[in-house]
Amino acid sequence: MKKNLLIAGGSRGIGGAIAEIYHRAGHNVYCISRTQASAGKWIKADLSQPEGIQKIANDLNNVPLDALLFLGGVWENNAFTSEYDFLTSSDSETRFVISVNTIAPIELTRAISPNLLMTNNPKAIYIGSLSGLDHLASHEVANTASKFGLRGAVQALMLTSLGLKICFTVINPGNVATEEVINDIQEGRFAPQQPIPIEDVYFTIDWLLSLSPHVSVPEINLIQRRNAQH
Repeated sequence: MKKNLLIAGGSRGIGGAIAEIYHRAGHNVYCISRTQASAGKWIKADLSQPEGIQKIANDLNNVPLDALLFLGGVWENNAFTSEYDFLTSSDSETRFVISVNTIAPIELTRAISPNLLMTNNPKAIYIGSLSGLDHLASHEVANTASKFGLRGAVQALMLTSLGLKICFTVINPGNVATEEVINDIQEGRFAPQQPIPIEDVYFTIDWLLSLSPHVSVPEINLIQRRNAQH
C-alpha cells in the first residue's frame, strides 16, 4: 500500500538513500533539507530554526502522514577522526549540533503530529547512534550528548498522549555505508571496516512500518559485525 512519508535529512546520507528507495517503490515522499532533496517532493527548510519547523507544518497543511522518518543529523568539524578536538570546538557549533539532532526532532514531532494522527497506524522513527548508548560514547561531545538527548526525548514522547496513537522508535546504528562513509574509509579518515549496508537500515525501517499498532519497538541497535564475511 502506498504511504505518505516525511523524511528529515533527505538530501544526502542515510536520509537521502532511504528517500530514493521509497520514492522508487512508488510511495509519496516528502523530503526536508536545506539543499536539493534526492527524491520526492522537496520541502526546503532549516531544522535548526523555529521558522523552518513552522514552514514544514505549513507546507504539509492537511497531508496525512503514515510516518515521520527523522534520518538527518549533523556533527562537529573533524568528528570521528583523530583531528577532532573538544577544546577547539566552538560554543556555536555545540549549540547547532544539539539544535538539529535533539531539539529539532522534538519540535518537528509536535508540529506535524496532527498530520500523523490523520492515519490509522502512524510511526515516528528516528536515527540515533551507538554513541548515544551507555558506555559506548564517542569523544565528539556535542554529537554524543545530542544522541543521548534524542533517546531520552523519544522515551518521553512515548509517555505523552501522542504515545497512545503513534509508535515511536529510535534506531541506533554503527557506521552505515553511505557515500560519505565509504569515501571516509577509502581516503583513510576512518579505520578499515565493513559498514552496515544501507539496505539493512531500509529493511529495518520497512519492518517497523509493517507492524500493527498493537506492538511497540522503542529501540533497535544495529552493530557492525567484526570479521563479517562479505
